[in-house]
Amino acid sequence: MAKIKVAVAGPRGRMGSEAVKMIIKDTEHLEFVCGIDPKYAGGDVGVTIGIGEIGAPFVSDLREALAIHKPDVLVDLTTPHVVKQNMRVAIEMGVRPVVGTTGFTPEDIEELDKLCHANNVGAIIAPNFAIGAVLMMRFAQEAAKYMPHVEIIEQHHDQKLDAPSGTAVKTAEMIQAVREELRQGHPDEKETIDGARGGYYGGFRIHSVRLPGLVAHQEVIFGAVGQTLTIRHDSINRESFMPGINLSVKKVMEYTGLVYGLENIMF
Repeated sequence: MAKIKVAVAGPRGRMGSEAVKMIIKDTEHLEFVCGIDPKYAGGDVGVTIGIGEIGAPFVSDLREALAIHKPDVLVDLTTPHVVKQNMRVAIEMGVRPVVGTTGFTPEDIEELDKLCHANNVGAIIAPNFAIGAVLMMRFAQEAAKYMPHVEIIEQHHDQKLDAPSGTAVKTAEMIQAVREELRQGHPDEKETIDGARGGYYGGFRIHSVRLPGLVAHQEVIFGAVGQTLTIRHDSINRESFMPGINLSVKKVMEYTGLVYGLENIMF
């Protein structure tokens, strides 16, 4: 069976460089063909990220990279302000995006799904590629059926651009799907410091913590009469996301349309 050709947008970032390493290690199934970075062109990606020459260049322009190197899949680990346009370009050129960047609205997802169908390609957006994080979200959804009083606390490094995280939003959506809206807390509750109670979503609260030293962490805390339940996941380093990216690169070849959430290719 032919190897899946993969390009990475954002290969110099902490997630992007780990993705490049993962791809070149999977010599049986994957082939890394190029990295896309607007500030770099022509140099070897491996040399720049410190793993030695790998024979795959940087290309500064996305369309040029896809046209010349003809990847099957684009792994996009860039930023929210460029990822949507990158996806549109890839889909229109018949390349299947696998995206770990967050910040998509339901309208964005609907639009991109239609574009995928129009071009007969698949795409995967995963708010979190860590297998354990997906299990945490799934377990939280099950718990919410029986313990509807819940709050989410997510913690990330201080360079993260969006709050709450995509994982927290996806968790909240999954909880809300099995739980009627229930406004929690005292009806006369007042915040003496604005935002102290976190963001409001469907009756419960989401709290975002941003500090150096953190990677990606989330607690979903449930409360009931005489008991609490905490479901927690911690990504200690960015290698934790690589099995999910590897799985997504292989699975996206089987789909037409947009898949939102790693759980939809796991279960």
